[in-house]
Amino acid sequence: MKMLIVVVAVVIGCSHSTPNGQQDARAVSSDTSSVDVGIDAPADAPNARYLCGRMPPANAPMPTPPNGTAVCPALIGGINSITSGGHDRQFILVLPAHVTEGERLPVLFMWHWIGGDANAFLVRGEVQAAADEQHFIAVIPESRGANVFGTSFNTKWPFDITQSPDRMTEEFQFFDDMLACVEAQYTVNQSCVSSIGVSAGALFNDQLAQARSHQLASFVSLSGGVSATIIKPWVGAARKLPALVLYGGDGPPAQDGVRDILGCLGIGMDFSVASNALETALAHDGHFMIECKHNCGHVEPPLESPMGESKYAAMWEFALNHPYWLPEGQSPYSMIGLPPAMPAWCGIGMHSATPRMGAGCPMPENPCTN
Repeated sequence: MKMLIVVVAVVIGCSHSTPNGQQDARAVSSDTSSVDVGIDAPADAPNARYLCGRMPPANAPMPTPPNGTAVCPALIGGINSITSGGHDRQFILVLPAHVTEGERLPVLFMWHWIGGDANAFLVRGEVQAAADEQHFIAVIPESRGANVFGTSFNTKWPFDITQSPDRMTEEFQFFDDMLACVEAQYTVNQSCVSSIGVSAGALFNDQLAQARSHQLASFVSLSGGVSATIIKPWVGAARKLPALVLYGGDGPPAQDGVRDILGCLGIGMDFSVASNALETALAHDGHFMIECKHNCGHVEPPLESPMGESKYAAMWEFALNHPYWLPEGQSPYSMIGLPPAMPAWCGIGMHSATPRMGAGCPMPENPCTN
């Protein structure tokens, strides 16, 4: 049986070393074709800068089209409204300022935190600058709200154990409807649809990844997770998804910072426990993952902007380098290591990160209200 050779060349550039120190980019699979999918175009060619800019290999698997049921309005860059699941819903659509003719754009969904909204994610995530520089479409949904049963605690997104299957399906359908509308009106790279969540948005996103693994190419969990206290567990994904799991630390004595924990209205969520539970589930099921651990607690991650790029460039780069057609459970990072933009406190695999230490953490804030 022929082996698929994935060659990732100089545009990814210098990288963190892998545990075995290898710096070539050979990953093998049981695919029946042998195809060079190297990133070998100039850095100023946006359609070839990342693996998502390459054409899928012959006979590569393709994602399942979204089962959209909403009537799509004419979408614009900015705030859009659709009726999904019988409810009026909104999302912000972010388009790159300039698109090369024929360019197929990846789509990144971004789910906001409890005290935030879609516009807060747009601003604090520097999403417009990132879309312009890294060439992708961002979809930033606005939450409808989700109260924990028997309380007034609105988690914004459904992820807790009191949420019914119907409520979860409604929110998954919202994702389907947004994606279907975007794909109908823009030249989209259907093999490069990824989903990113922060805090409560990450807790929901980690459920979405399981429910829509045949549509998503990858997912990113920023202070999210599964199974802790009231959070729904990981029940499995039909397809192995590359994942990036980032959280704010386990606290002393392992670190010199505080623990990644949130308490609102007397209900606590420990994102350290939840993120570790997510990593354990991913490792057990054979998903490729990157772990990133800082020492600042439940605050905005202490990321530094790479030169000429936005603060979260490494997070978006992860999504853009993991198209759907990669062999399941594999990643170009497995052999070449992490790219330069990725924080030094990230590593490949469960419990692989060397946690960030020292000062320079963002100012703490009340995540229940901010």
